[in-house]
Amino acid sequence: MRKLLLNLAISLDGYIEDRNGAFDWCFTDQDYGMGEFFERIDAAFYGRKSYELVQSMGDAAEIEGMPDLQSYVFSNTLSEAPPDTTLVRGDDLLAEVRRIKAMPGKDIWLFGGGSLIKSLLPIGLVDELSLAVHPIMLGGTPLFPQLDQRIPLKLLSATPYDSGLVMMKYGV
Repeated sequence: MRKLLLNLAISLDGYIEDRNGAFDWCFTDQDYGMGEFFERIDAAFYGRKSYELVQSMGDAAEIEGMPDLQSYVFSNTLSEAPPDTTLVRGDDLLAEVRRIKAMPGKDIWLFGGGSLIKSLLPIGLVDELSLAVHPIMLGGTPLFPQLDQRIPLKLLSATPYDSGLVMMKYGV
């Protein structure tokens, strides 16, 4: 079965964007393990807001070395998606994610956003968290707003970089 991998940048104080919604604080001066990560995946899960943000960025959203991904957008408000994107709608999120994870292929990148992460993590559908912890304190949008339960994690690795960024990988 494919794994669902949350991989994103986070500030030291736990935020994924600043108060203005900016993420220009993310380091792009090195690979930071993304090349290895991209070898593991062939699909991505997006919430509606994250998907629309990536779409609005056009070519600027391209990350060096990123493979072509099968995109899944989770939204009950969108009525259609481009031909290369699967729109996931409905109330049975658990069954649909399990069905996609059971399909043949590589692992799946849980790109974001916060609402989708908050929906999938507590019900046991996220298998691994890779957090690129940046040495900055932002305030803004928290990665894990108001979780309703404890979710124990197991540290798989921690890789520090000379920039001060630490890539931390946890198993759920």
